[in-house]
Amino acid sequence: MNNHNLKPSEPCSSMNPSEPLVIRENLSSVVTLTLNCPKQFNALSVDMLSAMQTELDSIAQDSSIRVVVIAANGKAFCAGHNLKEMRANPEKAFQRALFEQCSQMMLAINRMPQVVIAKVEGIATAAGCQLVAACDLAVASDNAKFATSGISVGLFCSTPAVAVSRNLSRKQAFEMLITGEFIDAHTALQQGLINRVASAEQLDTTLQSLIDSITAKSSVALTTGKTMFYNQLDMTLAEAYEYASEVMSCNMMADDVSEGIDAFIEKRPAVWTGH
Repeated sequence: MNNHNLKPSEPCSSMNPSEPLVIRENLSSVVTLTLNCPKQFNALSVDMLSAMQTELDSIAQDSSIRVVVIAANGKAFCAGHNLKEMRANPEKAFQRALFEQCSQMMLAINRMPQVVIAKVEGIATAAGCQLVAACDLAVASDNAKFATSGISVGLFCSTPAVAVSRNLSRKQAFEMLITGEFIDAHTALQQGLINRVASAEQLDTTLQSLIDSITAKSSVALTTGKTMFYNQLDMTLAEAYEYASEVMSCNMMADDVSEGIDAFIEKRPAVWTGH
């Protein structure tokens, strides 16, 4: 996307200027991307979005990576867009380019072959809540809170509504969007915004349990499954079944499926090759 209308945001005031806005950590087949601007509550500034896009694009091309975790430093997961930056650039062209840049970053999460998990501690508001909803899965500490709070400053969270309304039921999503009120982690779990809740002390263990369950599976099945899942959501029922039948037939041709079925019949662990 052309970002010529976007101007760099102010540096993250909480960190050494040489510190990256997004910290990348690689551990075997898992990559953690940590938002690293805690004093600005990890706001999705132009620079933060650019940094995230760069990392996501790089990861998407690396078939050795199976899972991506999006985490954050500080007391907040992400407070949404940088409101000071938005007010400093009141032109419509800037606003449109900013929201398009953010939308492209959210779409990159859905389109990349890896499974993306949000690890949420603290607040996730507006576009920060959108980021949680855009991830394939989400785990949260029991101190996490979620809101689409733009309505409180006169701005309906239209772009967050796209992701949130695809996670929650229609009435629950609209209540969040139209009231701006916070929901706690257990309510977010009940309403479908997140997958698991744990105490702060147990959050890493809970996250690792989910990662281990995913990485134990064939990479062929994971990549096929994620692509199929999102593609079929907007199809009619008949179209979805036709598409799913074709995908499953192609999936059956994979070496990993033959290995998996043989291993099941022979009552032994499967040895995945990724083919």
